[in-house]
Amino acid sequence: MNEYYDVIIVGTGAAGLYCALMLPERKKILMLTKQEADLSDSFLAQGGICMLRGEDDYKDYFEDTMRAGHYENNPATVDLMIRSSNSIIRDLVRRGVRFARDDHGALRFTREGAHSRPRILFHEDITGHEITQTLLNEVLRCENIELREHTTLLDFFADASACGGVIAAGPDG
Repeated sequence: MNEYYDVIIVGTGAAGLYCALMLPERKKILMLTKQEADLSDSFLAQGGICMLRGEDDYKDYFEDTMRAGHYENNPATVDLMIRSSNSIIRDLVRRGVRFARDDHGALRFTREGAHSRPRILFHEDITGHEITQTLLNEVLRCENIELREHTTLLDFFADASACGGVIAAGPDG
């Protein structure tokens, strides 16, 4: 069967779902997942998501991240992740992600892993499920995004500049 899509995303984890939602609505998007859409590893993530707590936090956040990656991280990528964290968190909250809040309604932070100070947002002990389910619910409402479960990517055709197609197998062959 030959079909045309502007974008094909393999997987229904938080990254794939968020990517699909960030693409222009005029794009025809296909999402493939080898199982049910709500069984990705992102749904199982218990820990939270980091957020820059202000410019005075940048240097420590950057160092914590580099140290956690044994200084093998790409510094430009780490910088991008840190600098974009606030806008992504604001977007997730706007989409309905229910992060923990204090008695005054402000976001509540905790400290985890390699972080030297509290900068982790969370939802109970199921942050991955909360974020990913919220994103999946939104994807399912998008008319330009088609989701195919139980479909495995077998191969793709690409050159140095573009992917020209994929071969996938699903329950219908």
